[in-house]
Amino acid sequence: MRRLVLALAAVLTVAAGLAVHLLAPESVVSDAAGDVLYAVLIVLLVAFLAPRAPWWAIGSVALAWCVAVELLQLTPLPAQWGSAFPPLLLVFGTTFSAADLVFYAAGVALAAGVDGALRRARRRREEDAPIR
Repeated sequence: MRRLVLALAAVLTVAAGLAVHLLAPESVVSDAAGDVLYAVLIVLLVAFLAPRAPWWAIGSVALAWCVAVELLQLTPLPAQWGSAFPPLLLVFGTTFSAADLVFYAAGVALAAGVDGALRRARRRREEDAPIR
């Protein structure tokens, strides 16, 4: 059930990210929203791949991915990959921005924090449920 919820959340996050990319006027706000949604998506994908991992481990792996992708933008590789296959530009970007690292951290903290809170609430419900 957890993986199904994570997959649905990932689809909705991709839809929201594409909506921001395609419909919102280019601005600091739309850039920030896109970065936060990208980080949320990475958290969801890591959680999907490792559904029993602790929330902090999922968040750590997701943040490491986001930072690595941003640092990769200091090289010409993402632009080269994007020219060969344009959708990769949405995954890897092309221009390094230190501010993106802050937005990634915010997105990871938000998504991993919500995941941890939901898991704690579920455990409490299970512990409080009467034995049948």
